[in-house]
Amino acid sequence: MRTYSELILLPTFEERFEYLKLDSKVGEATFGFERYLNQNFYHSYEWKRIRRDVILRDNGCDLGVEGYDIFGPIIVHHMNPVTSNDIVLATKELMNPEFLISTRLETHNALHFGDISLLNNRPIERRPGDTCPWK
Repeated sequence: MRTYSELILLPTFEERFEYLKLDSKVGEATFGFERYLNQNFYHSYEWKRIRRDVILRDNGCDLGVEGYDIFGPIIVHHMNPVTSNDIVLATKELMNPEFLISTRLETHNALHFGDISLLNNRPIERRPGDTCPWK
């Protein structure tokens, strides 16, 4: 079982990615005909409240790593895969921040398919004049 307490002990983005990757397959069924369950869950007031708290805890950074600010939509990722049974039974892991982390969409997809090569995670090093189109 992956936890936030263990994750934050890993200092680099790459180490955190390796800890969290799932190695799923493209097209692999997750909820199938029970997809309505997770859609209802992710639109609930309780989830939105927990999601906000996790984003604040992680300072809006990808995998909670400082310097990897997320500019755009933030996905709060369940570190351990969620099943329809988890939603129906409202298991403790479902809404516990100890099992959640902030990611950007690209990182979330790479975690599910276990391929860090999909990511361009290095923060851009800015230099004076680098936004001037004629230089």
